[in-house]
Amino acid sequence: MILSSAALAAPLLAAAPGGVQEARVFEGEITKIARLEYLLHLPADYDADGDASPLILFLHGAGERGDDLEKVKVHGIAKIAEAQADFPFIAVSPQCPTRSWWTGEVEALEALLAEVIETHNVDESRVYLTGLSMGGFGSWALAIRNPSLFAAIAPVCGGGEPEKVAAIKDLPVWNFHGAKDTVVEPERSQTMVDALEAAGGDVKYTLHPEANHDSWTVTYDNPELYEWFLSHRNVY
Repeated sequence: MILSSAALAAPLLAAAPGGVQEARVFEGEITKIARLEYLLHLPADYDADGDASPLILFLHGAGERGDDLEKVKVHGIAKIAEAQADFPFIAVSPQCPTRSWWTGEVEALEALLAEVIETHNVDESRVYLTGLSMGGFGSWALAIRNPSLFAAIAPVCGGGEPEKVAAIKDLPVWNFHGAKDTVVEPERSQTMVDALEAAGGDVKYTLHPEANHDSWTVTYDNPELYEWFLSHRNVY
């Protein structure tokens, strides 16, 4: 016998408890596999058994996402480390997957950083964080989630959640933006800086008056940024 679709549906509908939905909670532990390709630069004087080296974690912008690490070398710390063999930091420059954002990869970044620290001679009192555009947003997010991990951070043309920024009031921050930025409006940085100042934070803000979205070239080409990084050590 062949039943119509209507006949098949009838007993299923009759079995439903008439519009009553029971509220329940699921709680369980899951394991997430994290995978990030990354560039690793070691200083020319790096010594696995000698003095520990400072480390910078660099987060690129949205245009460098994907699976081609050459793209990561186009801007920022990865570009500088590629050109300067004597760059005095261990530089860790991961690549964000194509359809993701750094704000969605914070757990992967935490795991990557923990592995590099575990397997290399890193001065854990001098671990720094910086990123541009999407990486600027990621820098704020990662620091807020890990306020005691970094000695200082330098977000560039990013933004974040000002209501959470009090978590890093004891972390030195130097924020950068371009006054003519039409991609990420400078107000996104200003809001974060204002909230951090209101929380009693240690924050500097440089607004490059002639820069559009590319406020990172002048920022990362400035030796004062690296001097500022190295002037701070983690007090935790």
